[in-house]
Amino acid sequence: MTADTQTFDRQGGDRPAPDRHAPGGQEPDQQASRIAPRSGVAFELKEGERLKVIDPEGQQVADLLAFARDDVGEVISNGRTFDYEETIALTTGNRLWSNRSNVLLSIEEDTVGRHDFLLTPCSEATFRHFYPGKPVHRGCFGNLAEALAPWGIDEDRIPVAFNVFMNVPVAEDGKVSVLPPTGRPGDHITLLAHRDLVIGLTACSAYDSNGGSFKPIDYRIDRQG
Repeated sequence: MTADTQTFDRQGGDRPAPDRHAPGGQEPDQQASRIAPRSGVAFELKEGERLKVIDPEGQQVADLLAFARDDVGEVISNGRTFDYEETIALTTGNRLWSNRSNVLLSIEEDTVGRHDFLLTPCSEATFRHFYPGKPVHRGCFGNLAEALAPWGIDEDRIPVAFNVFMNVPVAEDGKVSVLPPTGRPGDHITLLAHRDLVIGLTACSAYDSNGGSFKPIDYRIDRQG
């Protein structure tokens, strides 16, 4: 990791990060960085750079947050995004808007086509509510809070994340469900930064979101020039 990347893997994953060459896994992107299962990172992404988020083993969710680097009070907003994009099914060609009605990221490539921007990052409260028989984990909320702290971003500034690869269908009666992700090994999404950003990114910790198992997430920054 570079000096401007913060990585946190407290309360560990249920198992160590798998062998990248293990059967069923995808040959890794040699330029990508890896987020261990049930952990998170934060880093800066400059205007014009591209962030590629990769699901190396399939069926793994990544929670993504983006804050304006020059003022972290500006952050991605699901409400603004749904309003201006006129859809909750975000994919190639859609943009992620801020709470101040500015575009922070746009989706340039998407091999999955199913993501969620409705549900909040999983947290200790999530585990107590939905998984009373499971060990409590601080979840993506806790991982994001600690990873983003060096930029002055505290827990109260963490909004609904863009849940990359998460499968949350909405029924006709409005009921939402959390189903296993549809992503396969090597699936990815590429986002273009429209200004200098601070990014928070996790390998999600919740059981239902990931089909009951926890796997890594890879990411790569394509620099300008």
